[in-house]
Amino acid sequence: MKRLSTSLLVAASALVAACAGDSEPYEGPPLPWAYEPFPEALDPFQNLSTPEKVELGRLLFYDPILSRDQKTACATCHSEVWGLADGLALSVGVDGEGPTGPGREGPNVTTRNAQTLWNVAFREELFWDGRTSSLEAQALEPIRAERELDMALPHLVARIAAAPAYRPFFRAAFPDEVEPISAENVAKALAAFQRSFVSNRAPYDQYVAGDEHALSGDQLAGMQLFADAGCAGCHVPPLFESRRYEARVESGDRGREAVTGAEADRGRLRVPTLRNLRETGPYFHDGSTATLEDAVLREAGTSAARGEGAALDEAEAALVAVFLRKSLMDRTREPSRPDRVPSGLAVPKDGFRIPR
Repeated sequence: MKRLSTSLLVAASALVAACAGDSEPYEGPPLPWAYEPFPEALDPFQNLSTPEKVELGRLLFYDPILSRDQKTACATCHSEVWGLADGLALSVGVDGEGPTGPGREGPNVTTRNAQTLWNVAFREELFWDGRTSSLEAQALEPIRAERELDMALPHLVARIAAAPAYRPFFRAAFPDEVEPISAENVAKALAAFQRSFVSNRAPYDQYVAGDEHALSGDQLAGMQLFADAGCAGCHVPPLFESRRYEARVESGDRGREAVTGAEADRGRLRVPTLRNLRETGPYFHDGSTATLEDAVLREAGTSAARGEGAALDEAEAALVAVFLRKSLMDRTREPSRPDRVPSGLAVPKDGFRIPR
């Protein structure tokens, strides 16, 4: 079992200094990769955020008025209780039975695992295959998707317009528009709300900010092993994700090829964030791996076979899992679920989860 030695820390610190380039100088504790500051989330000019717009987005996100069956909401597949995902290998959309989480069943099952929405504000391409380039465009796709919310947009707009309690929220969010209730504004409000899902106050962030005691010995060892195994090449700090598309899990999923038409993109899927992944299992696009330790072993084995990093034994994979599970966990800006929504419909419930 490896441990992060003083010599490795010194060498890593020198590497950080050498690779930092034009980035702001790093003066924190040693890192096994080049330091980069956490990015700033910027609103698009066409959809500048306001408190009123975010609040409208919050209400819409939890309101089943967006679904055909009036029982399913965005939060059904992206609940704060389940790491802004849903705890299922594959999500269950409209006509599903049971609360969000393991045990929910129904006829409309999605083809991919629900991605967490943490730090989605920093993604330039959305979905596993990157088929949309803005949160505004992304917001409408699950609404229209037959296996998810299954709502035609004109019907959705008419339904919201018929709910009088929504009108003051739309007027406050879009005060310059004569008729603020529109599909475009639903998308803008949902996008503004989702841009608030920022996670950058984890123990890892405290460590790089100068608190050398923010990470335990096992977490430091896991961080070094994470680097040794080549994981940081795709899951690039500080977001611990990247814009890369990789084919690392055998499946019949066409992946990025369905978007680009390029045969070279067959099976390639977006590298997901590892922030808050303690809450977001099961793992991979098909939800085929239940535990974080098994996911680490699986990924490290693939990297080693490709010559992209060192292989890990079970004890080392467990240390990497400790680093990921504890060092990257931050729910301080978790969304607040409303008790009621303007439609008057019942806010979808979540299954019981034992806090970890």
